Amino acid sequence: MEQVKLSQSLEDYLEMVHMLRLANGIARVRDIAAALKVKMPSVAKAVIELKKLGLVTQEPYSGIELTSEGALVASQILNRHILLKGFLIKLGVSEAIADKDACCMEHILSAETLEKIEEFVNTPSEPSKKSKTAKSTKK
Repeated sequence: MEQVKLSQSLEDYLEMVHMLRLANGIARVRDIAAALKVKMPSVAKAVIELKKLGLVTQEPYSGIELTSEGALVASQILNRHILLKGFLIKLGVSEAIADKDACCMEHILSAETLEKIEEFVNTPSEPSKKSKTAKSTKK
């Protein structure tokens, strides 16, 4: 199945549904609105769009559920965010700024760039030359 291209806004809504379900077991419109600092009608409109795309389901007056495709897409979005936040923290960026910047970056970076960042983050750092020199002079 070909993955749907979502707008940045719809990615944010889908990611938040996933995060709230992981944290609370349920994602409600009011909780999404509070977390994203938007009004409830904006969430309702986004949920309608995500339903049309087959990514979420919702019975009237109940929580929002992810479809299997929605869960896959939401998981990929969240993983990109976690990767980028970790990368920025590794560079020395504060956690709060890294979280904010990762949220912006996750929507625009190419798959190739994300792959290279993942390789960089997962590559163990080499000991500095100073520590190598210190060890060799102690003999």
